[in-house]
Amino acid sequence: MRAFRLYGFGLDGLAIGDLATPDPGPGQVLVETRAVSLNYRDLLMVKGLYNKHQPLPMTPASDGAGEVVAVGKDVSGLKKGDRVIGAFMQGWLDGPYTRDKSRTSLGGELPGTLATHFVLEAAGAIKIPDYLSYEEAAALPCAAVTAWNALFCESKLNSGQTLLVQGTGGASVCALQLAHAAGANVVVTSSSDDKLLRTEQLGAWKAINYRSTPHWGAAARELTGGGVDLVLEVGGVGTLRQSLDAVKYGGHIVLIGNLAVATGELPANLIIHKGVHIRGLYVGSIRMLKDVVAYMSSHSIRPVVGASFEFEQTIDALKLMESGGHFGKIVIRF
Repeated sequence: MRAFRLYGFGLDGLAIGDLATPDPGPGQVLVETRAVSLNYRDLLMVKGLYNKHQPLPMTPASDGAGEVVAVGKDVSGLKKGDRVIGAFMQGWLDGPYTRDKSRTSLGGELPGTLATHFVLEAAGAIKIPDYLSYEEAAALPCAAVTAWNALFCESKLNSGQTLLVQGTGGASVCALQLAHAAGANVVVTSSSDDKLLRTEQLGAWKAINYRSTPHWGAAARELTGGGVDLVLEVGGVGTLRQSLDAVKYGGHIVLIGNLAVATGELPANLIIHKGVHIRGLYVGSIRMLKDVVAYMSSHSIRPVVGASFEFEQTIDALKLMESGGHFGKIVIRF
């Protein structure tokens, strides 16, 4: 099989090589890759900013969709020819998140999906709904599960409530789609008016350009007459103060990223004064993937693929991810 291998940290450390095609072990399936979607984690992994102790060489990327071409012993419910996606953490079936479960991620502890074939645990291989293409399905395992976990697994966003999402990356756009389908009002922030227009076409209630409105947290609070119920925080410490300004008293902030440059100190007094619930999460379980796929199918929601590249153009795709110029998901076609 052919695979992108990381031999040294940095984009120039990636190269296509030939490897032996693996055989599926007991309880596993072998998938022939049709599409891979990129996450910011993949870029950080390649650049050595995610885990500087990551053993090399390694095959990056965690989101993959393809066709089952071989089935190991003791596998039921899957057969050759099935279209599947792989869960990000192959060992997190359900229940609370634990350290051991965190060590079963594709494109990290386990070989990634940037290859013509990859192996999945049968329990971590989910069938693709008929209405989705391979490219659309590849966008689900991390972005959709992260959005689902953030909105509905503990915070439980309800119809009529208000969600603020930062930016227009894969998880943020998917959160907008899920929240809109659930009847929530969604406020979106971005530095691009063109991107904000696209979010309105997807159902955003209000759009705020954070360059022309630098105090966007206060603006969101005024729009909602007291603050949003839930913030999807992708910036981290660099944007947390604005999120605290935006959220209502007793509201929720779910931290899923750390993209912004950290400035100032953690505003602990404001967190205490407003009684804000802040939760960090790391994608989610196989059960969550099944649940979000079923929900999106019932509402005919299609993941937004903002840019597509051929397998050989993977480095160009990572450069687009690095620039932040994409909308929705970046997908590699095989």
